[in-house]
Parts: sequence; C-alpha cells; structure tokens
Amino acid sequence: MFSNIRSLIFKLDPEAAHNLAIKSLKFNFVPSLPDENKFDPIFKTELFGKEIENPIGMAAGFDKNAEVYNSLFKLGFGFVEVGTITPLKQYGNPKPRVFRLVEDEALINRLGFNNLGAENIISKIKKNKKNGILGINIGPNKDTENRIEDYLKCLKIFHQEADYITINISSPNTENLRKFQNQEQLDNLLKSIKKEKENLNSKIPIVVKVSPDVVDSEIDEISQVLLSNNVNGVVISNSSDSTRENLINIQKHQKGGLSGKPIKTKSTILINRFYKLLNGRIKIIGVGGVDSGASAYEKFEAGANYVQLYTGMVYRGPNIVSMIKKELRELLLKDRVKNFSEIVGKKTNT
Repeated sequence: MFSNIRSLIFKLDPEAAHNLAIKSLKFNFVPSLPDENKFDPIFKTELFGKEIENPIGMAAGFDKNAEVYNSLFKLGFGFVEVGTITPLKQYGNPKPRVFRLVEDEALINRLGFNNLGAENIISKIKKNKKNGILGINIGPNKDTENRIEDYLKCLKIFHQEADYITINISSPNTENLRKFQNQEQLDNLLKSIKKEKENLNSKIPIVVKVSPDVVDSEIDEISQVLLSNNVNGVVISNSSDSTRENLINIQKHQKGGLSGKPIKTKSTILINRFYKLLNGRIKIIGVGGVDSGASAYEKFEAGANYVQLYTGMVYRGPNIVSMIKKELRELLLKDRVKNFSEIVGKKTNT
C-alpha cells in the first residue's frame, strides 16, 4: 500500500510529510499491520535487563516530542527512542531544514533540537503509559550557559519514566556539541551524570550517542571514557556532516546531518571498531542505513547488539519492521542460527 502513496507523500515538503506521519500515528490512521514473525524466538533478546520481542528500534529524531511511541510499538518496533529533548522548548533552526535525497535514499536535516521542552514532554509521557521499552534522548538548549547542567536537568526530569537515557553529544546541528567527544570533556560530562544518578538514587541505564565522523584516535579515547564511566550502551551513530562525495541528488551540499543509505557502510565500520575495543562490556545500538534484513544482518555481524532506523521508514513505509524481520529470518535460518545474537561480532574484519 505504501508504494502506491509514496509518490504523493514525496510531493510534500519533507518536514510537512513528517508532521503528517506523526498525526496519522497519533490518531491511529495507520492500521495495525500483520506480522507473521511476531514473538519468533529467533529475534528475542533483552535490552538493559528487560525482555524485548525483537532488536529493531526506532531511532531518536522521529518522535521528538514523545507523541506516538505506543503507535510505533504497534508497528512492531522492539523499542523506541524519543527526542532529542532539551530542558526548555525551542524552535530549532530556520526552515527549510529537512531535505529528501530520493536518488540516494537519504535525508539531510538541520532541525536543531526542535522540541516542546522537558516539562511539557514528561507530562505527556506520564499521561500515556508506555507499552514497551522507551529510551529518552536528551541534549542542551542552543543558548544555554551551561550545557552539562542542561543534561543533568533532563536526567532529573526523565529518570523515573525512561527505560534508558541517551546522552546526545553528536548532533551536527547544534554548534560545538561534538566537542563533548573530546576525551576530557566527555569524561567530565559522564562523571557529572554518574554523580547526579547517585544523588537521585537512580539505576537508569545511560547510553551515549556518537558521531559517524569520529577519527580513529577518537574511537580509542571515547571507548576508554565510556568504559571508565561504566556506561551501559553506545549508539553508533548519528547523522554525518560529511560523506557527500558519492551523492547524486542536487541537494547534496545542503548543510546538516546526512542519514540513510549513504552512511550505511561508514557506520558499520565504526560499529566494528568500537566492538573490538569494548569487547562486549558495553551494548552497541547500530544506526545508519538500516532498511532491510541484509543491512540489519551486517550491523549485527559488525558487533551491534540492537539496531535502530528512521530514514529507512521514510523510504520503505510503516511496515518496515515486519519486512526486515522476514528477510532477516531467512538469512539467519540459512546460516542455521537459532537466535540473531549468535552472529553479533561474527565478522571482525569489517
């Protein structure tokens, strides 16, 4: 069905199309889709000690204001991450700020953490009981005087409602945010978060989201800091502000973060490098170009314990999870695998 209406949707401005998708999910205009592989033990796993039906998650950026996470669970996602959420409401960057690169099956966005603010969003979550594992992705306001304090404010607000909290230090659309990937700054941030968790007497799992544009020396430094601060997970990776050389679409030079198929290989290589250094001590959520069973399989082989997607759903439609599971199941059975976790890290020379 989606293939029939995709051309109509793609005539809309990308941000308008996204807002329409959110409204459709919010008001249940998207029907529950059949999934013949629901509860198949081949996909069963745990995320931070809680059982999930499959390892395919919705990445942050789709449901920025935590409006449709239960609708996304209905579409088959094993877990959902909402946000990025900042302490105060902010509009983000001027429009237009989302660009659809159809020939490349990609998006470029420079949204800039547009969201309704932490207090507004926590009240929504409290009124709308979650029906699955909910991650909350947090970041600082653009004009804040103290970015670390902004992360701590969000941690205080969300730690009792979230199943895990992701510290976004990697968006290319908030100026100098990626400086937190510097070893000393990242260590200071994570130590502050650890101390705040102790003050709150909270056991909330902490995940860090990194950029696909980190260089080899940074991978080693970031890994050391993640391990020394006992973080629970790492999302690899965010959108890229480079990787433009092979793009076809005329809008390829738009400023912002590139997501989708063109960063698939880049993120998979990065996952494998982190996997070798982290050695199973920190869970890896692989993101970047996941839109099929084969692309998910590659991420698991490289070392991801879970995958997330967003751009893939823009191009494949709301049935993407069941499509991925069907294709992935065939690949796993071909390899005589009983549970997908058996292939995690299998390919160590990516």
